[in-house]
Amino acid sequence: MEGASNCKQMNSNEITLGVRYFSELTNLAILTEEVGELARIMARTYGDQSFKKSDEGKDLADEMADVLWVLICLANQTGVDLNEAFLKNMEKKTSRDINRHQNNEKLK
Repeated sequence: MEGASNCKQMNSNEITLGVRYFSELTNLAILTEEVGELARIMARTYGDQSFKKSDEGKDLADEMADVLWVLICLANQTGVDLNEAFLKNMEKKTSRDINRHQNNEKLK
């Protein structure tokens, strides 16, 4: 594995690679930047904007993974269990919105 010499075993499930995270506020700014890059690809692929030369080679899946990576970093930094939070959020949305969109003409 590349960079293996920089890895330090923390426990059986975690390893540290390199140096510490950027600060929470810096990572929030990076998350915003990554979401912007994702939005740019979405606007050009599914929206009305045309691609520019600088957009060549951009990959939607890679941009989504960048967003997910920084979000996971922020969760780790702030002690948020994303698995638990996601399940709780899905339960909330499911119970709150169970019938909400059934009669929405825009979705038919």
